Amino acid sequence: MRKFGIAILGFLLIVSVSKAQRSMDKIAGVVGSSIILQSDIEMQYAQYLVQGGQPNPGIKCQVMQNLLTQKILAQQAVIDSVTVKEDEVDNEIDRKMRSMMQRAGGQDRLEQFLGRSVIQYKDEIRNEIRESMVADRMRGKITEKISVTPQDVKSFYDKIPKDSLPSYNKEVEIGEIAFNPTLTKEEKEVYKEKAEALRERVKKGEDFGTLARLYSQDPGSAPDGGDLGFADRTTFVKEFSAMAFKLKAGEISPVFETDFGFHFLQVIERRGEQVHVRHILIMPQITQASLDRAKLKADSVYTLLTKNKQVDFSSAAAYYSDDKDTKYNGGMMLNAENVQTRSTFIPTDKLDPQMALVVDTMKVGEVSKPVLYTGQDTKKSYRLLMLKSVTDAHKANLNQDFPKLKEVAYGDKLNRTVSAWFEKKRKETFIRIDAEYQQCDQLKKWVVEPQTAAVVKP
Repeated sequence: MRKFGIAILGFLLIVSVSKAQRSMDKIAGVVGSSIILQSDIEMQYAQYLVQGGQPNPGIKCQVMQNLLTQKILAQQAVIDSVTVKEDEVDNEIDRKMRSMMQRAGGQDRLEQFLGRSVIQYKDEIRNEIRESMVADRMRGKITEKISVTPQDVKSFYDKIPKDSLPSYNKEVEIGEIAFNPTLTKEEKEVYKEKAEALRERVKKGEDFGTLARLYSQDPGSAPDGGDLGFADRTTFVKEFSAMAFKLKAGEISPVFETDFGFHFLQVIERRGEQVHVRHILIMPQITQASLDRAKLKADSVYTLLTKNKQVDFSSAAAYYSDDKDTKYNGGMMLNAENVQTRSTFIPTDKLDPQMALVVDTMKVGEVSKPVLYTGQDTKKSYRLLMLKSVTDAHKANLNQDFPKLKEVAYGDKLNRTVSAWFEKKRKETFIRIDAEYQQCDQLKKWVVEPQTAAVVKP
């Protein structure tokens, strides 16, 4: 409840800044022919607080610097004909609005906070969103040809003082094959019948919201009477969306199944490509029999891998595993903190404690016996683990850490290229910063006198 309260207070802070934006007309900065309003800075500072940041006026200096760079990039984008399509802007606005509606508790509540309709607000933020997207694309163009060769990596490594080389913790590469317990049609039937009985009670006149509060197992919507607010097709899983968007306002769906369980829903209102629905969810509970069946399957695959050796681990993962995130990756788990690089090297201190206990007793190349695993969502499954490699804690070196060092070298080259580009553009562009922000250390070099700079006109 405390986190929820903080989120609402933060959201109200953002909204209050938004409402005050037109009255707060102080110009905090000028970049070429563009201006930065004080309200722009206050809005982003409020968003920083909502995301859990501690009150710190110095953050406004960083916000101002970010806005200055965004304006320069956007103005250069006009010169270089770098654009974004309107449907891309639409998609980004829709994504932003979905997040805001979720935080506010639905479209109606959001509109109450904003003091205007979502359609009006989307129109107001359109230019800001477009400029941000154009700036990001322009930054990408500046760096699109950057690459690092093995020689670049070596040169970068050689320049690092030996006493400043990064240290890497012990890392492991782990493969997994997951076996999720599944219920038979007969085992599921009792849960489907419970949903059917609740649906009949609604049809006979009992209040949908009251029954949802009492019986729905969706923790997010049950306290609100099953109300999910307004959402578009991309918000729900496909089976739910298909049902929600084919019904008319007031209609109640039949009971249907998704990965979450058995639902039935009622459409409250339709607005174009958005629908306002409420639902009741009954979630089937895993039985000991279903767990036993999962273990039996895991035991069979373990035998194939270790005794009969009829299949390799990668092929077994692709064929048998129920984990969608790893089965098409040879079963290999990815470093959750470095997913973009798809690194399979995971620091042991970042491993799930359940897996760490098993892996600590294994030898490289060994496959574990089936292990009962409980996920963060409390769902149980059996896993086979395979220890592919172990790298002990050490100081960085080219032989062991070339991929990591290549990534760092690339980032360094990227930053130097962007910094050089901005240094040149700052000297060519008229920039004026309000006295309040001229005291910021990171902004002291940004002020360019009018007689030495050109006013960039889009």
